[in-house]
Amino acid sequence: MALKPIIFYLFFFFLSLISLTHSFTRSPHFFPASLSLSFSTQNEALYQTSYFTQTLDHFNYQPQSYQKFQQRYLINYTYWGGAANKSPIFVYTGNEGDIEWFAQNTGFMFDNAPYFKALLVFIEHRFYGESIPFGGQEVAYSNASTLGYLSSTQALADYATLIIDLKKNLSAEGSPVVVLGGSYGGMLAAWFRLKYPHVTIGALASSAPILNFVDIVSPYSFNNIITQDFKSVSESCYRTIKGSWKQIEDTAQQPNGLEKLRNSFKICKNYISANSLENWLSTAYIYTAMTDYPTPSNFLNPLPAYPVKQMCRAIDDPTVGNDTLARLYGAANIYYNYTGNATCFDLNDNSDPHGLGEWTWQACTEMILPTDGNNNDSIFPASKYNYSNRATFCEYSFGITPRPNWATTEFGGHDISIVLKRFGSNIIFFNGLRDPWSGGGVLKSISKSIVAIVAPQGAHHVDLRFSTKEDPEWLQNIRRKEILIITKWLKQYYKDIDHPTM
Repeated sequence: MALKPIIFYLFFFFLSLISLTHSFTRSPHFFPASLSLSFSTQNEALYQTSYFTQTLDHFNYQPQSYQKFQQRYLINYTYWGGAANKSPIFVYTGNEGDIEWFAQNTGFMFDNAPYFKALLVFIEHRFYGESIPFGGQEVAYSNASTLGYLSSTQALADYATLIIDLKKNLSAEGSPVVVLGGSYGGMLAAWFRLKYPHVTIGALASSAPILNFVDIVSPYSFNNIITQDFKSVSESCYRTIKGSWKQIEDTAQQPNGLEKLRNSFKICKNYISANSLENWLSTAYIYTAMTDYPTPSNFLNPLPAYPVKQMCRAIDDPTVGNDTLARLYGAANIYYNYTGNATCFDLNDNSDPHGLGEWTWQACTEMILPTDGNNNDSIFPASKYNYSNRATFCEYSFGITPRPNWATTEFGGHDISIVLKRFGSNIIFFNGLRDPWSGGGVLKSISKSIVAIVAPQGAHHVDLRFSTKEDPEWLQNIRRKEILIITKWLKQYYKDIDHPTM
Protein backbone atom coordinates (compact mmCIF):
# COMPACT_ATOMS: atom_id res chain seq x y z
CA MET A 1 0.00 0.00 0.00
CA ALA A 2 1.32 3.45 -0.91
CA LEU A 3 -0.65 5.32 1.71
CA LYS A 4 1.52 6.13 4.72
CA PRO A 5 0.58 9.63 5.91
CA ILE A 6 2.73 11.14 8.62
CA ILE A 7 0.63 13.45 10.78
CA PHE A 8 2.85 15.87 12.65
CA TYR A 9 -0.05 17.71 14.27
CA LEU A 10 -3.68 18.67 13.89
CA PHE A 11 -5.36 21.65 15.50
CA PHE A 12 -7.78 23.08 16.24
CA PHE A 13 -8.04 23.43 17.57
CA PHE A 14 -6.74 22.55 17.33
CA LEU A 15 -5.08 21.96 16.44
CA SER A 16 -3.92 21.91 12.85
CA LEU A 17 -2.82 19.10 10.71
CA ILE A 18 0.38 18.76 8.83
CA SER A 19 -0.01 15.62 6.81
CA LEU A 20 2.92 14.37 4.76
CA THR A 21 3.23 11.51 2.35
CA HIS A 22 5.73 8.79 3.03
CA SER A 23 8.10 10.59 0.64
CA PHE A 24 7.85 13.79 2.76
CA THR A 25 6.53 16.16 0.13
CA ARG A 26 4.07 17.70 2.30
CA SER A 27 1.55 23.48 14.24
CA PRO A 28 -14.37 38.85 39.20
CA HIS A 29 -14.89 39.71 43.14
CA PHE A 30 -18.61 39.27 42.82
CA PHE A 31 -20.59 36.51 41.19
CA PRO A 32 -24.28 36.30 40.33
CA ALA A 33 -26.38 33.99 42.46
CA SER A 34 -27.44 31.89 39.48
CA LEU A 35 -25.43 30.54 36.56
CA SER A 36 -26.66 30.50 33.01
CA LEU A 37 -24.97 30.11 29.65
CA SER A 38 -25.03 33.00 27.23
CA PHE A 39 -25.38 32.74 23.47
CA SER A 40 -23.05 34.90 21.42
CA THR A 41 -24.42 36.94 18.56
CA GLN A 42 -20.91 37.34 17.12
CA ASN A 43 -22.09 40.65 15.62
CA GLU A 44 -19.92 43.00 17.70
CA ALA A 45 -16.22 43.55 17.11
CA LEU A 46 -14.43 40.77 18.95
CA TYR A 47 -11.15 42.51 19.76
CA GLN A 48 -8.62 45.28 19.27
CA THR A 49 -5.18 44.52 17.88
CA SER A 50 -2.08 45.49 19.84
CA TYR A 51 1.64 44.73 19.70
CA PHE A 52 4.24 44.04 22.37
CA THR A 53 7.99 44.48 21.94
CA GLN A 54 9.18 40.98 22.76
CA THR A 55 12.66 39.61 23.47
CA LEU A 56 13.99 37.10 20.97
CA ASP A 57 15.74 34.75 23.39
CA HIS A 58 14.66 34.52 27.04
CA PHE A 59 17.22 31.92 28.08
CA ASN A 60 20.60 33.17 26.92
CA TYR A 61 22.59 36.37 27.34
CA GLN A 62 24.46 36.45 24.05
CA PRO A 63 24.20 39.72 22.09
CA GLN A 64 21.73 38.27 19.59
CA SER A 65 19.48 37.17 22.46
CA TYR A 66 18.52 40.79 23.11
CA GLN A 67 17.03 41.33 19.66
CA LYS A 68 13.36 42.33 19.67
CA PHE A 69 10.31 41.59 17.58
CA GLN A 70 6.71 42.75 17.58
CA GLN A 71 4.36 40.17 19.08
CA ARG A 72 0.71 40.60 18.21
CA TYR A 73 -2.05 40.17 20.75
CA LEU A 74 -5.80 40.74 20.58
CA ILE A 75 -7.66 42.33 23.48
CA ASN A 76 -11.30 42.91 24.44
CA TYR A 77 -12.17 45.31 27.29
CA THR A 78 -15.95 45.23 26.72
CA TYR A 79 -16.96 43.42 29.88
CA TRP A 80 -13.91 43.91 32.08
CA GLY A 81 -14.77 44.97 35.63
CA GLY A 82 -11.47 46.86 35.82
CA ALA A 83 -8.26 46.81 37.78
CA ALA A 84 -9.80 48.52 40.81
CA ASN A 85 -12.12 45.54 41.24
CA LYS A 86 -9.32 43.06 40.55
CA SER A 87 -11.49 41.60 37.81
CA PRO A 88 -9.94 38.60 36.08
CA ILE A 89 -7.96 38.43 32.87
CA PHE A 90 -8.56 35.49 30.57
CA VAL A 91 -5.58 34.77 28.33
CA TYR A 92 -5.64 32.46 25.34
CA THR A 93 -2.25 30.82 24.80
CA GLY A 94 -1.91 31.01 21.06
CA ASN A 95 -1.46 28.04 18.80
CA GLU A 96 0.62 27.31 15.76
CA GLY A 97 -1.09 29.78 13.43
CA ASP A 98 -2.70 33.17 12.93
CA ILE A 99 -4.15 34.25 16.31
CA GLU A 100 -7.22 35.82 14.71
CA TRP A 101 -8.32 32.43 13.45
CA PHE A 102 -8.19 30.99 16.94
CA ALA A 103 -9.87 34.01 18.54
CA GLN A 104 -12.75 33.78 16.07
CA ASN A 105 -13.21 30.13 17.00
CA THR A 106 -12.88 30.40 20.79
CA GLY A 107 -16.35 31.51 21.77
CA PHE A 108 -16.08 30.21 25.34
CA MET A 109 -14.13 33.32 26.33
CA PHE A 110 -16.49 35.78 24.64
CA ASP A 111 -19.61 33.95 25.81
CA ASN A 112 -18.54 34.04 29.45
CA ALA A 113 -16.73 37.39 29.67
CA PRO A 114 -19.91 39.14 30.93
CA TYR A 115 -20.37 36.60 33.72
CA PHE A 116 -16.78 36.85 34.92
CA LYS A 117 -16.39 40.57 34.05
CA ALA A 118 -13.21 39.42 32.35
CA LEU A 119 -10.64 41.13 30.20
CA LEU A 120 -9.91 38.91 27.19
CA VAL A 121 -6.44 38.59 25.70
CA PHE A 122 -5.34 36.33 22.84
CA ILE A 123 -1.57 36.13 22.43
CA GLU A 124 -0.06 35.07 19.12
CA HIS A 125 2.63 32.40 19.17
CA ARG A 126 6.05 33.54 17.96
CA PHE A 127 6.89 32.78 14.32
CA TYR A 128 3.18 32.62 13.39
CA GLY A 129 0.75 35.17 11.97
CA GLU A 130 2.26 38.63 12.30
CA SER A 131 4.58 37.77 15.21
CA ILE A 132 7.65 37.07 13.11
CA PRO A 133 11.18 37.86 14.38
CA PHE A 134 14.08 39.02 12.20
CA GLY A 135 11.91 41.47 10.28
CA GLY A 136 9.80 38.93 8.46
CA GLN A 137 9.44 35.45 7.07
CA GLU A 138 12.21 35.67 4.49
CA VAL A 139 14.90 35.69 7.18
CA ALA A 140 12.99 34.08 10.07
CA TYR A 141 12.07 31.01 8.06
CA SER A 142 15.30 30.78 6.11
CA ASN A 143 17.29 28.23 8.09
CA ALA A 144 17.73 26.38 11.37
CA SER A 145 19.81 29.15 12.96
CA THR A 146 16.80 31.51 12.93
CA LEU A 147 14.07 28.90 13.30
CA GLY A 148 15.91 27.69 16.37
CA TYR A 149 14.16 30.43 18.37
CA LEU A 150 10.82 28.78 17.62
CA SER A 151 9.95 26.53 20.55
CA SER A 152 7.26 25.99 23.14
CA THR A 153 9.53 27.09 26.00
CA GLN A 154 10.30 30.40 24.30
CA ALA A 155 6.58 30.85 23.58
CA LEU A 156 5.63 30.26 27.22
CA ALA A 157 8.23 32.80 28.30
CA ASP A 158 6.76 35.22 25.77
CA TYR A 159 3.33 34.82 27.36
CA ALA A 160 4.66 35.34 30.88
CA THR A 161 6.59 38.46 29.88
CA LEU A 162 3.65 39.97 28.00
CA ILE A 163 1.10 39.21 30.72
CA ILE A 164 3.25 40.71 33.48
CA ASP A 165 3.89 43.85 31.40
CA LEU A 166 0.23 44.20 30.42
CA LYS A 167 -0.94 43.93 34.03
CA LYS A 168 1.62 46.56 35.07
CA ASN A 169 0.52 48.96 32.33
CA LEU A 170 -3.12 48.51 33.34
CA SER A 171 -2.27 48.86 37.07
CA ALA A 172 -3.92 45.45 37.32
CA GLU A 173 -1.27 43.55 39.25
CA GLY A 174 -4.02 42.27 41.55
CA SER A 175 -6.16 40.89 38.73
CA PRO A 176 -5.99 37.09 38.56
CA VAL A 177 -5.08 35.47 35.24
CA VAL A 178 -6.71 32.33 33.90
CA VAL A 179 -5.14 30.81 30.80
CA LEU A 180 -7.09 28.84 28.23
CA GLY A 181 -6.15 26.98 25.09
CA GLY A 182 -7.19 24.24 22.73
CA SER A 183 -5.12 21.55 21.04
CA TYR A 184 -1.44 22.68 21.03
CA GLY A 185 -2.72 25.86 22.71
CA GLY A 186 -4.22 23.61 25.37
CA MET A 187 -0.86 21.94 25.89
CA LEU A 188 0.68 25.38 26.31
CA ALA A 189 -2.04 26.42 28.77
CA ALA A 190 -1.42 23.37 30.96
CA TRP A 191 2.35 23.74 30.77
CA PHE A 192 2.07 27.49 31.50
CA ARG A 193 0.20 26.78 34.74
CA LEU A 194 2.90 24.29 35.74
CA LYS A 195 5.84 26.52 34.74
CA TYR A 196 4.47 29.96 35.71
CA PRO A 197 2.10 29.41 38.68
CA HIS A 198 2.96 32.92 39.91
CA VAL A 199 1.48 34.37 36.71
CA THR A 200 -1.72 32.35 36.37
CA ILE A 201 -4.11 30.92 38.95
CA GLY A 202 -5.39 28.15 36.69
CA ALA A 203 -5.66 26.70 33.20
CA LEU A 204 -8.38 25.26 30.99
CA ALA A 205 -6.58 22.88 28.65
CA SER A 206 -8.97 21.60 26.03
CA SER A 207 -8.06 18.64 23.84
CA ALA A 208 -4.45 18.95 24.95
CA PRO A 209 -2.48 15.79 24.07
CA ILE A 210 0.27 16.36 26.63
CA LEU A 211 0.81 12.59 26.85
CA ASN A 212 1.04 11.97 23.11
CA PHE A 213 4.77 11.40 23.18
CA VAL A 214 7.14 8.51 22.63
CA ASP A 215 6.87 5.66 25.14
CA ILE A 216 3.70 7.06 26.76
CA VAL A 217 0.93 6.63 24.20
CA SER A 218 0.71 4.01 21.51
CA PRO A 219 1.31 5.39 18.00
CA TYR A 220 -1.73 3.34 16.96
CA SER A 221 -4.12 5.23 19.28
CA PHE A 222 -4.80 8.17 16.97
CA ASN A 223 -5.99 6.20 13.97
CA ASN A 224 -7.73 3.62 16.15
CA ILE A 225 -10.02 6.37 17.44
CA ILE A 226 -10.77 7.57 13.92
CA THR A 227 -11.56 4.00 12.99
CA GLN A 228 -13.97 3.67 15.90
CA ASP A 229 -15.62 6.99 15.03
CA PHE A 230 -16.64 5.68 11.64
CA LYS A 231 -17.29 2.13 12.75
CA SER A 232 -19.66 3.28 15.51
CA VAL A 233 -21.76 5.11 12.94
CA SER A 234 -21.88 2.41 10.29
CA GLU A 235 -20.10 -0.91 9.95
CA SER A 236 -20.65 -0.88 6.19
CA CYS A 237 -19.22 2.65 5.95
CA TYR A 238 -16.12 1.55 7.83
CA ARG A 239 -15.67 -1.50 5.66
CA THR A 240 -16.15 0.48 2.46
CA ILE A 241 -13.41 2.92 3.39
CA LYS A 242 -11.12 0.20 4.72
CA GLY A 243 -11.45 -1.77 1.50
CA SER A 244 -11.15 1.21 -0.83
CA TRP A 245 -7.39 1.72 -0.70
CA LYS A 246 -6.59 -1.40 -2.67
CA GLN A 247 -9.30 -0.58 -5.20
CA ILE A 248 -7.81 2.86 -5.76
CA GLU A 249 -4.38 1.41 -6.34
CA ASP A 250 -5.70 -1.34 -8.58
CA THR A 251 -7.62 1.21 -10.64
CA ALA A 252 -4.53 3.40 -10.95
CA GLN A 253 -2.61 0.45 -12.46
CA GLN A 254 -5.18 -0.11 -15.20
CA PRO A 255 -4.96 1.47 -18.64
CA ASN A 256 -6.40 5.00 -18.30
CA GLY A 257 -6.86 4.22 -14.62
CA LEU A 258 -5.58 7.57 -13.38
CA GLU A 259 -7.96 9.33 -15.75
CA LYS A 260 -10.80 7.25 -14.36
CA LEU A 261 -9.84 8.30 -10.84
CA ARG A 262 -9.61 11.91 -11.96
CA ASN A 263 -13.08 11.80 -13.44
CA SER A 264 -14.60 9.87 -10.55
CA PHE A 265 -13.39 12.44 -7.99
CA LYS A 266 -13.60 15.49 -10.26
CA ILE A 267 -9.92 16.24 -9.87
CA CYS A 268 -8.69 19.38 -11.60
CA LYS A 269 -6.44 18.95 -14.59
CA ASN A 270 -3.14 18.60 -12.76
CA TYR A 271 -0.95 15.83 -11.43
CA ILE A 272 -2.72 12.89 -9.85
CA SER A 273 -1.44 9.62 -8.44
CA ALA A 274 -2.93 6.90 -6.30
CA ASN A 275 -0.86 8.18 -3.38
CA SER A 276 -1.97 11.80 -3.72
CA LEU A 277 -5.60 10.71 -3.93
CA GLU A 278 -5.25 8.43 -0.92
CA ASN A 279 -3.72 11.23 1.16
CA TRP A 280 -6.45 13.64 0.03
CA LEU A 281 -9.11 11.19 1.17
CA SER A 282 -7.38 10.27 4.43
CA THR A 283 -7.06 13.96 5.32
CA ALA A 284 -10.82 14.31 4.88
CA TYR A 285 -11.51 11.36 7.18
CA ILE A 286 -9.05 12.60 9.83
CA TYR A 287 -10.31 16.19 9.89
CA THR A 288 -13.94 15.10 9.82
CA ALA A 289 -13.37 12.86 12.83
CA MET A 290 -11.58 15.67 14.68
CA THR A 291 -14.36 18.18 14.02
CA ASP A 292 -17.32 15.84 14.47
CA TYR A 293 -19.22 18.64 16.20
CA PRO A 294 -22.93 18.41 17.14
CA THR A 295 -23.68 21.69 15.32
CA PRO A 296 -22.59 23.08 11.93
CA SER A 297 -19.07 24.50 11.93
CA ASN A 298 -16.68 26.49 9.78
CA PHE A 299 -13.41 25.90 11.63
CA LEU A 300 -11.38 23.94 9.10
CA ASN A 301 -13.98 23.76 6.34
CA PRO A 302 -17.72 24.42 6.28
CA LEU A 303 -19.26 21.26 7.73
CA PRO A 304 -22.70 20.07 8.80
CA ALA A 305 -23.55 18.88 12.28
CA TYR A 306 -22.18 15.40 12.97
CA PRO A 307 -20.14 15.27 9.75
CA VAL A 308 -18.93 11.69 10.29
CA LYS A 309 -22.53 10.55 10.24
CA GLN A 310 -23.15 12.61 7.09
CA MET A 311 -20.05 11.18 5.45
CA CYS A 312 -21.16 7.64 6.19
CA ARG A 313 -24.64 8.46 4.94
CA ALA A 314 -23.07 9.40 1.61
CA ILE A 315 -21.04 6.20 1.53
CA ASP A 316 -24.06 4.05 2.40
CA ASP A 317 -26.34 5.84 -0.07
CA PRO A 318 -28.29 3.03 -1.80
CA THR A 319 -28.88 5.15 -4.91
CA VAL A 320 -25.15 4.99 -5.76
CA GLY A 321 -25.19 1.26 -6.32
CA ASN A 322 -21.96 -0.70 -6.11
CA ASP A 323 -19.66 2.05 -7.38
CA THR A 324 -17.16 2.41 -4.52
CA LEU A 325 -15.45 5.38 -6.12
CA ALA A 326 -18.76 7.22 -6.37
CA ARG A 327 -19.41 6.48 -2.69
CA LEU A 328 -16.02 7.85 -1.72
CA TYR A 329 -16.59 10.93 -3.86
CA GLY A 330 -19.85 11.57 -2.01
CA ALA A 331 -18.03 11.27 1.31
CA ALA A 332 -15.20 13.58 0.23
CA ASN A 333 -17.75 16.20 -0.77
CA ILE A 334 -18.95 16.42 2.83
CA TYR A 335 -15.54 17.68 3.90
CA TYR A 336 -14.23 19.45 0.82
CA ASN A 337 -17.40 20.77 -0.80
CA TYR A 338 -20.31 20.96 1.65
CA THR A 339 -21.19 24.40 0.26
CA GLY A 340 -21.38 22.93 -3.24
CA ASN A 341 -19.23 25.68 -4.73
CA ALA A 342 -16.30 23.59 -5.92
CA THR A 343 -16.35 22.37 -9.51
CA CYS A 344 -13.14 20.37 -9.22
CA PHE A 345 -10.54 19.51 -6.58
CA ASP A 346 -6.84 20.31 -6.59
CA LEU A 347 -4.95 17.53 -4.83
CA ASN A 348 -1.79 19.63 -4.88
CA ASP A 349 -3.27 22.71 -3.23
CA ASN A 350 -0.63 23.69 -0.67
CA SER A 351 -2.23 26.99 0.31
CA ASP A 352 -1.87 27.87 3.99
CA PRO A 353 -4.63 30.41 4.80
CA HIS A 354 -4.12 30.20 8.57
CA GLY A 355 -0.32 30.28 8.58
CA LEU A 356 0.32 26.83 9.99
CA GLY A 357 3.40 25.99 7.95
CA GLU A 358 6.10 26.47 10.59
CA TRP A 359 4.67 23.63 12.63
CA THR A 360 6.84 21.42 10.46
CA TRP A 361 9.85 22.87 12.30
CA GLN A 362 8.32 22.20 15.71
CA ALA A 363 7.37 18.71 14.60
CA CYS A 364 11.00 18.17 13.66
CA THR A 365 12.45 19.37 16.95
CA GLU A 366 10.45 18.89 20.18
CA MET A 367 6.89 17.99 19.15
CA ILE A 368 7.39 14.38 18.19
CA LEU A 369 3.80 13.16 18.42
CA PRO A 370 3.61 9.59 17.09
CA THR A 371 0.25 9.12 15.39
CA ASP A 372 0.68 7.20 12.15
CA GLY A 373 0.60 3.57 13.22
CA ASN A 374 -2.20 1.40 11.84
CA ASN A 375 -3.11 -2.08 13.03
CA ASN A 376 -5.03 -4.60 10.95
CA ASP A 377 -8.42 -3.24 12.05
CA SER A 378 -7.55 0.33 11.14
CA ILE A 379 -9.66 2.20 8.62
CA PHE A 380 -6.35 3.01 6.96
CA PRO A 381 -3.88 0.49 5.50
CA ALA A 382 -1.88 -1.41 8.11
CA SER A 383 1.50 0.19 8.82
CA LYS A 384 4.05 0.39 11.61
CA TYR A 385 5.10 3.64 13.25
CA ASN A 386 8.57 4.45 11.98
CA TYR A 387 10.48 7.18 13.81
CA SER A 388 13.40 6.93 11.40
CA ASN A 389 11.20 8.25 8.58
CA ARG A 390 10.58 11.41 10.60
CA ALA A 391 14.25 11.78 11.46
CA THR A 392 15.27 11.36 7.83
CA PHE A 393 12.77 13.97 6.69
CA CYS A 394 13.91 16.47 9.33
CA GLU A 395 17.56 15.98 8.47
CA TYR A 396 16.77 16.51 4.80
CA SER A 397 14.53 19.56 5.38
CA PHE A 398 16.43 21.41 8.13
CA GLY A 399 19.69 19.60 8.72
CA ILE A 400 18.64 18.75 12.27
CA THR A 401 17.90 15.69 14.37
CA PRO A 402 14.60 15.58 16.34
CA ARG A 403 14.65 15.35 20.14
CA PRO A 404 11.74 12.97 20.80
CA ASN A 405 12.26 12.94 24.59
CA TRP A 406 12.76 16.64 25.19
CA ALA A 407 9.10 17.64 25.71
CA THR A 408 8.63 15.08 28.46
CA THR A 409 11.99 16.03 29.97
CA GLU A 410 10.95 19.69 30.03
CA PHE A 411 7.27 19.35 30.97
CA GLY A 412 6.85 15.80 32.25
CA GLY A 413 4.36 13.19 31.13
CA HIS A 414 5.48 9.86 32.52
CA ASP A 415 3.60 8.85 35.70
CA ILE A 416 1.71 12.12 35.39
CA SER A 417 -1.03 11.18 37.86
CA ILE A 418 1.55 10.67 40.63
CA VAL A 419 3.76 13.61 39.69
CA LEU A 420 1.07 16.26 39.25
CA LYS A 421 -0.77 15.12 42.35
CA ARG A 422 2.33 16.08 44.33
CA PHE A 423 2.73 19.64 43.11
CA GLY A 424 0.20 20.65 40.44
CA SER A 425 -3.15 22.38 40.91
CA ASN A 426 -5.97 24.22 39.15
CA ILE A 427 -6.00 22.62 35.72
CA ILE A 428 -9.04 21.45 33.77
CA PHE A 429 -8.33 18.87 31.10
CA PHE A 430 -11.22 18.48 28.65
CA ASN A 431 -11.28 15.71 26.09
CA GLY A 432 -13.92 14.48 23.69
CA LEU A 433 -13.52 10.80 22.98
CA ARG A 434 -14.44 11.19 19.30
CA ASP A 435 -11.32 13.32 18.94
CA PRO A 436 -8.33 11.22 17.83
CA TRP A 437 -6.07 13.39 19.99
CA SER A 438 -7.94 12.26 23.12
CA GLY A 439 -5.73 9.18 23.14
CA GLY A 440 -2.90 11.44 24.32
CA GLY A 441 -5.01 13.44 26.74
CA VAL A 442 -5.50 13.33 30.51
CA LEU A 443 -8.71 11.32 30.88
CA LYS A 444 -8.83 10.81 34.65
CA SER A 445 -8.86 13.43 37.38
CA ILE A 446 -5.55 13.59 39.24
CA SER A 447 -6.64 15.52 42.34
CA LYS A 448 -9.48 17.72 43.55
CA SER A 449 -8.06 20.64 41.59
CA ILE A 450 -6.62 18.84 38.56
CA VAL A 451 -9.83 17.72 36.94
CA ALA A 452 -10.45 15.67 33.83
CA ILE A 453 -13.74 16.24 32.01
CA VAL A 454 -14.48 13.60 29.40
CA ALA A 455 -17.28 13.67 26.85
CA PRO A 456 -17.89 10.41 24.97
CA GLN A 457 -19.69 12.36 22.21
CA GLY A 458 -17.18 15.23 22.13
CA ALA A 459 -14.78 16.21 19.36
CA HIS A 460 -11.68 18.42 19.22
CA HIS A 461 -11.98 21.28 21.80
CA VAL A 462 -15.75 21.42 21.23
CA ASP A 463 -16.15 23.04 24.67
CA LEU A 464 -14.30 26.18 23.51
CA ARG A 465 -16.56 26.79 20.52
CA PHE A 466 -19.17 29.55 20.52
CA SER A 467 -22.30 28.33 22.26
CA THR A 468 -25.51 28.03 20.27
CA LYS A 469 -29.13 27.31 21.13
CA GLU A 470 -28.72 24.00 19.31
CA ASP A 471 -25.94 22.72 21.59
CA PRO A 472 -26.88 19.37 23.17
CA GLU A 473 -27.43 19.18 26.90
CA TRP A 474 -24.21 17.24 27.52
CA LEU A 475 -22.15 20.06 25.99
CA GLN A 476 -23.99 22.74 27.95
CA ASN A 477 -23.37 20.76 31.13
CA ILE A 478 -19.65 20.51 30.41
CA ARG A 479 -19.37 24.25 29.96
CA ARG A 480 -21.33 24.83 33.18
CA LYS A 481 -18.93 22.57 35.02
CA GLU A 482 -15.90 24.39 33.59
CA ILE A 483 -17.40 27.76 34.56
CA LEU A 484 -18.10 26.57 38.11
CA ILE A 485 -14.54 25.29 38.52
CA ILE A 486 -13.04 28.57 37.28
CA THR A 487 -15.43 30.43 39.58
CA LYS A 488 -14.09 28.38 42.49
CA TRP A 489 -10.50 29.24 41.57
CA LEU A 490 -11.35 32.95 41.52
CA LYS A 491 -13.23 32.85 44.80
CA GLN A 492 -10.27 31.16 46.44
CA TYR A 493 -7.91 33.76 44.96
CA TYR A 494 -9.97 36.66 46.34
CA LYS A 495 -10.25 34.91 49.70
CA ASP A 496 -6.49 34.47 49.82
CA ILE A 497 -5.68 38.11 49.02
CA ASP A 498 -8.32 39.39 51.44
CA HIS A 499 -7.07 37.12 54.23
CA PRO A 500 -3.36 36.50 53.59
CA THR A 501 -1.50 33.99 55.73
CA MET A 502 2.20 33.53 56.20
